Amino acid sequence: RSGGPGSGLYRTLDGGASWTRLDDSHGLPAGELGRIGIAIAPSDPQRVYALVEAEQSVLLRSDDGGFRFRVVDDGEDVNPRPFYYCDLRVDPQDANRLYRLQTVVDVSEDGGRTFRTLAGWDAAHPDHHAMWIDPLDPKRILIGNDGGVYHTTDRGSSWRFCGNLPLAQFYHVAVDDQVPYHVYGGLQDN
Repeated sequence: RSGGPGSGLYRTLDGGASWTRLDDSHGLPAGELGRIGIAIAPSDPQRVYALVEAEQSVLLRSDDGGFRFRVVDDGEDVNPRPFYYCDLRVDPQDANRLYRLQTVVDVSEDGGRTFRTLAGWDAAHPDHHAMWIDPLDPKRILIGNDGGVYHTTDRGSSWRFCGNLPLAQFYHVAVDDQVPYHVYGGLQDN
């Protein structure tokens, strides 16, 4: 089960000494909340996005540093599989360019009102969980997913798989009783 009592979005104004739980009076959905992804725009720290799992999941936006949020997108597909995905990233130089990591990587260029697929099944392995955007050249992006690492230098028009990295995501590992023993592993999706 994702979320429940105690789940929520909290704000501190004193470096973490005290916290305020934000609620529907701050623009969040009423009722129980689940997983929440947060992203702050490096180019405008007053711009805060929150992808909120709720009875009706929403993408929220604040332009006052998180004091007040408003709904940007409450469509049915705004937060697919929120118990598993809930990651957002903001372009370091453009507060309106927002990335949503999920089975595919989506991008919005209008502050989250609309999204389009940037890295789909045909461009990269699915299930994206990590993204780095070069703060000096936002056309240069790295994404990490269940299949490895991909790189772009043209803001996602093309992606290159980094096949020379010795990494894998093991789904299960076991050993046997032989001498010397053997270690067995099954790789996620590969």
